[in-house]
Amino acid sequence: MDQQKKKDAIRREILEAGGIWLETERMILRDHRWEDLVSHHGLISDPEVMYYLPDILTHDPEESRADLASSIEAIGKRDRKEYFLRMEDKETGELIGETGYTVTQETPVGRLVHAGYFSRRKFWGQGYMTEAFRELLRFAFEENNVFRLTTGCDPENKGSERVMVKCGLIKEGDMKQKVWMDGRMHDRVEYRMLREEWERLAL
Repeated sequence: MDQQKKKDAIRREILEAGGIWLETERMILRDHRWEDLVSHHGLISDPEVMYYLPDILTHDPEESRADLASSIEAIGKRDRKEYFLRMEDKETGELIGETGYTVTQETPVGRLVHAGYFSRRKFWGQGYMTEAFRELLRFAFEENNVFRLTTGCDPENKGSERVMVKCGLIKEGDMKQKVWMDGRMHDRVEYRMLREEWERLAL
């Protein structure tokens, strides 16, 4: 099966299951499949990639399998809370990283969500995460009834904060000595975007 036919088959499989398939100029953002396990494990068990996300870092294939199972089980649920998507190269299918959000509250005006993202080191500094996160924002506010999205990072993680700024998020928190990690306290910055702020940016 050639690459295009394989991609089309995977797309049909995911959409028929009620899953998500988004495309950017260079990437596909999609729900996970069991066939992703090997590359998924390679990503979330990489200590360098997951340095600022120690709670998600896995230590063996079984932990990674459990993480993947959680994402797959969320697909198609009417009350779905987890929307974490695989980022892959549109032409080759190579894994780039992951981006998405968790619904923290349902309100009469829309969903409140907290987002995150990370990618393999070979793709750092090439604009992939900004490209993917912009598409995630579009999906959230235009297709998934999100009212308020928040995210944050350690200010030492300058690449991560740069994505937030490039995507138009607004800084609303600068917390000192907030998180204990790697044997010391770390600062944290928090950013937000509201639906109305997205609409102004998207005009």
